[in-house]
Amino acid sequence: MSRINISINEEYINLDSLLKYAGVCSTGGEAKFLVQNGEILFNGEVCIMRKKKVRAGDTVKYQNTEIIVTDDR
Repeated sequence: MSRINISINEEYINLDSLLKYAGVCSTGGEAKFLVQNGEILFNGEVCIMRKKKVRAGDTVKYQNTEIIVTDDR
């Protein structure tokens, strides 16, 4: 499994934006598709809300990639 650490300097980032920023997908449409099809785990549970607010301390998983969000403030 590969791990990607993403530091944010805001209170949160939307799930679909995080997926694009981390390089899991290349477009917003692709991110929307992955989320709506239940392919994304948010803190260990399936999440189908593409505008879910992801904060520092949260983890997002897609296939063999885990994204760990940290606070850069």
